[in-house]
Amino acid sequence: MDGTGTLLIAGETTNVPRSLPSYLKENRWLVDHEKSLKEAASTLKSKHYEAGLILIDDDTETNVSDIEKCLEASSLNWMALIHPDLLDNASILRLMRRHCYAYHVLPGRNEQVECILRHACAMRRLHELQRKNDATIVDDYEMVGTTPGMKQLFDTVRRVAAVDAPVFISGESGTGKELAAHAIHERSQRRDGPFIAVNCGALPSNLIQSELFGHEKGAFTGASQRKIGKVEAAQGGTLFLDEIGDLPLEMQVNLLRFLEDHLIQRIGSTKEITVDVRILAATHVDLEKAVKEGRFREDLYHRLNVLQIFLPPLRERQADIEVLARFFFDKFANEKASQVKGFSQEALRLMQCHSWPGNIRELINRVRRALVMCETRLIKPEDLGLERRQSSRGIITLEQARDRAEYEALVSALGRNRYKIQNAARELGVSRVTLYRLMEKHRIHREVAVV
Repeated sequence: MDGTGTLLIAGETTNVPRSLPSYLKENRWLVDHEKSLKEAASTLKSKHYEAGLILIDDDTETNVSDIEKCLEASSLNWMALIHPDLLDNASILRLMRRHCYAYHVLPGRNEQVECILRHACAMRRLHELQRKNDATIVDDYEMVGTTPGMKQLFDTVRRVAAVDAPVFISGESGTGKELAAHAIHERSQRRDGPFIAVNCGALPSNLIQSELFGHEKGAFTGASQRKIGKVEAAQGGTLFLDEIGDLPLEMQVNLLRFLEDHLIQRIGSTKEITVDVRILAATHVDLEKAVKEGRFREDLYHRLNVLQIFLPPLRERQADIEVLARFFFDKFANEKASQVKGFSQEALRLMQCHSWPGNIRELINRVRRALVMCETRLIKPEDLGLERRQSSRGIITLEQARDRAEYEALVSALGRNRYKIQNAARELGVSRVTLYRLMEKHRIHREVAVV
């Protein structure tokens, strides 16, 4: 570090050497001093600083509440200069432990104070650099990932966005299907049009047709005015039909008819309306199985399933778990106490062992819970609601270790070769038949590379 930094001194005391501000400026610090803690808190909201120095003296009426409000006004690494008599004050000690990077007793030597501030400033810059580096792995709409499969997914999203055909998005609940749909819309030529999302499973059965296609005034009891349906509202943009597998069979017929001619009729009207929208559909159920069982129309399935995207479950993206946890830690940082700085190694280890049945949605919920429940600097397993006994899963047999290595080699080779089976098999030194067998063994889905 070159010694340059922006510093706010907050508070007032007669015990600080008068030469300290001058000494800091001589060492190329840009220094502001707010004697009022309330004014300091206000300044922090409007100006950027890299370090903070809080003055706490027993010669004045120490207001712990005002000190805490000042320290909470930003995520700075604060240093406290404190009167030695206040080291017996439990409230002050608790406040410093939660909010301060370091402390020194008054009066403090200029060289010592400046050295600690240098370290605080350097740590602040390191944190900002880490956040900047992490941001490079974040796709639009918080699609975060570093694994080969996720990088392939990002590429597929860009490719399908360039055309106007229907896209079918599959994956377990909580994997981020709507985020993928939104990313496709924003990269498409329809980005200036509306993005309308409809959860087909949440629509009341007696109102589905009205919700999708609209109705005229007086079309049925309670229809006191004309209603524009979701399909018509998406004119010129994208219609995202989530949980399409839950759509009743009778409505599947109407949707198929619209996909074939792009014409709709509001309930109670004989007029046909042309609607120009792109259809994206998603489900967590196996639609091929639903077709075989007669629960979903085969012709509609093929209409929707022109281009495909598969979102892998979180348990198949183990390398992304820590990345995602830190991303959502930063996103919801305003919900945490200021002393919470990150995750303990034990918490990270147990997150790797957890099976994540709720996928990314579950991870978000656990991280937000931890931000509220954590009372120390680092989040522990109990803050996340994860039990330590799960750590036994960290002890694996030789066969499990071999399976894990085999799985990682398969995913990496497939990702590097854009899921082209022949090329991946050649790289791994196995036949195509063997590669297909291994993919089936490890339940690795073949992602479709759209050209």
